[in-house]
Amino acid sequence: MTIKRSESNNRMSQLVTHGQTVYLAGQVAQNAKSGTVAEQTTDILQAIDNLLAKAGSDKSHLLSATIWLTSMDDFAEMNAVWDAWVDTDNPPARACVESPRLATPDFNVEIMVIAALA
Repeated sequence: MTIKRSESNNRMSQLVTHGQTVYLAGQVAQNAKSGTVAEQTTDILQAIDNLLAKAGSDKSHLLSATIWLTSMDDFAEMNAVWDAWVDTDNPPARACVESPRLATPDFNVEIMVIAALA
């Protein structure tokens, strides 16, 4: 099977498709650095929507999601945005964990998903 990589650099690809599966790199809030957890989550989910569309998929085809928060105290704030976004008829398997540090101190949320092609 062919592996297709998009938005790549020497370190990583933002999007990898293999067979009928789409893998996204962990997404951080590039347009909402230092924003609230809700603002960062909203920005990340928009980036996920864009990348999935580029691959030929969408959030209704999510298989799994992993969410990192720098504090579980922000769990409810993140979930309020997630719950408004996720396809409730097709929710993915999901894990949410606390990580004391992400790539930079500007980021409080990171989300990685795997989806099937539409």
